[in-house]
Amino acid sequence: MFRTLLTRRPFPLSHIFRTFLSTTAPISFPESHDLLPTSQSPVTPKPHFFNAVSTPGKQLPSYRVIDGVGKVIEGAELPELDEQLARGIYKNMVLLPIIDNVLYNIQRQGKISFYMTAYGEEAAIIGTAAALLPDDEVLGQYRELGVLLWRGWGIDAAMAQCFGNEQDSSGKGRQMPVHWGSPKHHFHTISSPLGTQIPQAAGVAYALRRDVTRRSKNCAVVYFGEGAASEGDFHAGMLFASTIASPTLFIARNNGFAISTPASEQYFGDGIAARGAGYGIDTIRVDGNDVLAVLSATREARRRCVESGRGVLLEAMTYRVGHHSTSDDSFAYRARQEVEDRKRIDNPIARYRLFLKNHGWWTDAEEDELKASLKKDVMRALKHAESLKRHELREIFTDMYGGEEPLNLKEQREELTRLLRKYGSAWEPWKAELKKFKDNGESLLGRSE
Repeated sequence: MFRTLLTRRPFPLSHIFRTFLSTTAPISFPESHDLLPTSQSPVTPKPHFFNAVSTPGKQLPSYRVIDGVGKVIEGAELPELDEQLARGIYKNMVLLPIIDNVLYNIQRQGKISFYMTAYGEEAAIIGTAAALLPDDEVLGQYRELGVLLWRGWGIDAAMAQCFGNEQDSSGKGRQMPVHWGSPKHHFHTISSPLGTQIPQAAGVAYALRRDVTRRSKNCAVVYFGEGAASEGDFHAGMLFASTIASPTLFIARNNGFAISTPASEQYFGDGIAARGAGYGIDTIRVDGNDVLAVLSATREARRRCVESGRGVLLEAMTYRVGHHSTSDDSFAYRARQEVEDRKRIDNPIARYRLFLKNHGWWTDAEEDELKASLKKDVMRALKHAESLKRHELREIFTDMYGGEEPLNLKEQREELTRLLRKYGSAWEPWKAELKKFKDNGESLLGRSE
């Protein structure tokens, strides 16, 4: 109580102490009644309720640059863009669904255990990636493979992660597919629990702010869906980044579905962007199928984030064309025709291709050549990934803890070693499984108990 009074006194400190120390001292108030003790809100004599949903004209607008046929809409300005950058963005947008097609199909063949596509969200992913610095720290949810591809991670690395082979640098085959990660490319490894990356990003941003070499230079960027924004972690991260100066760029991919739950059943408010005002941070909503609007908005959002040192929220309105994952059949909860209509009416790749052709930066011949070349690259990477073995078996127990190996891990390693010596060369299922490892399990068997 005293701290509040000492730091927010509207009248002399001596008067405060007289009031508290004397029960007979008269209480006086400042003449102005236009401010409240903990707010800059003006006082009004009339009760006023507000609602961003039901009040006409109060809904947040969505920023757009080009329309469905690739033409700049009236009043819009193109972001700074040369032909090389424009073509690079398009090539990465086209690459994403080609990779998705191949990996989705091989999961159906049983060659990998799981996969998630980014169909329909190519503009939101590549547009944001192109607006960031290569060393901005990124914490993804799971559909952000395009960010890594934009940063030069490569198709081979993506294939290696999904197969968990000896070239998997994300987790040495110990993680599920699509759990991408690369310290070299400043992309923090994805984890399965929903929304955990959001408060973590605020913490990463706080660390960047404390680093004199990266302060006012880099920000932390966190991707999540509108479903993850229903988690408490979303609010924890937003609160942290807004109250304790942390340059965190929150990017919400509002694709309309949290697995099978449509956005209409996830919230009653005006999307995710409406929540930014409640935390006092700069916020923008953008047409997530317009890659140029996404690029422009992300550049400005990043600038504000780095310069102010505080959080900024960007909501990209898009549509999840694919199933949630290979574990989902979205036609059980939405009409197939709805999906086909969205693909036909507002395809982000087709919209951007029309823009490039309107500017003389792309031709039909180049389109055919690009798709053929990318398909060839993806299939080559697939065959290479299939041919490789897994990491050495002993890697199961590495990279968990720093310093001395804890007793529980040592006991588990010794138990597996005993079982391998007993069954590894005698039981056919184990013999077949060991052959999948780079060292056939020998490195573990060779360790002393």
